[in-house]
Amino acid sequence: MSKPSLEGRIAVVTGASAGIGLAVARILAAQGAMVVVNARRQAKLEEVVGELGKGRAIAVAGDCSEPAVIGRLLDAARSTFGREADLVVVNAGRGLNGSVLTSDTSQWEEMVRTNVIGAAHLIREAGLRLSKATEGKSGPAVLDRARDIIVLGSTVGRHVSPFSSMYGSTKFAVHGLTEGARRELGPRGVRVSLVEPGFVVSEFQGVAGYDQKWMDGVFERIGPPLTPDDVARTVAFMASQPAGVHVADVLIRPTRQDYP
Repeated sequence: MSKPSLEGRIAVVTGASAGIGLAVARILAAQGAMVVVNARRQAKLEEVVGELGKGRAIAVAGDCSEPAVIGRLLDAARSTFGREADLVVVNAGRGLNGSVLTSDTSQWEEMVRTNVIGAAHLIREAGLRLSKATEGKSGPAVLDRARDIIVLGSTVGRHVSPFSSMYGSTKFAVHGLTEGARRELGPRGVRVSLVEPGFVVSEFQGVAGYDQKWMDGVFERIGPPLTPDDVARTVAFMASQPAGVHVADVLIRPTRQDYP
């Protein structure tokens, strides 16, 4: 029997208390990775750790848009598992129903802080730590092991959608950050990748304020929608590639989703 494809990897997953983040944490652990899970809900994170196994997972609660929390996350991976995390999944984020004309302006700043500033801080700190491991190396020697930063984007970050253009604008920004970091860090042996899901069934829609009747109609028209497990399998596939192979960008939709 072959060993799990992510055996020996040390992962950090933000937004891991539910939805895509929880599904990602589960599949990474199942495939052999040690996992640091993060979200704001400490009690929920403890449940996740109990499910994954206390020898295989630890929880670091807090708002991961704050640099101090990001530092604690990455430090916890190193102190608990013996070295820096080499698989960082930038998943935490929030949605917002509506366009620049119709969305709730009181929520703009928090969404930008979480989706863009928080993602940028985590990409920066993870990138600095991961690239430090290849200092002094050149050529193929920088690919001594796989090192990944995988960022969760959205189809609406590539295809403008009037029903969520404010949220989509933050994902456009995240896509730009990811591609810029890919070009900067790839030569140093760090793969920076983007996953762009279409409609996924999770608690995301309710938190974002989408009308349930409208969502039911969308899911009826394009269904079945994706599940968090569908996206998690994609993340695991990207991370499990040999160090010299980079699956840089995957857009994943329900088969019947025509737009966006």
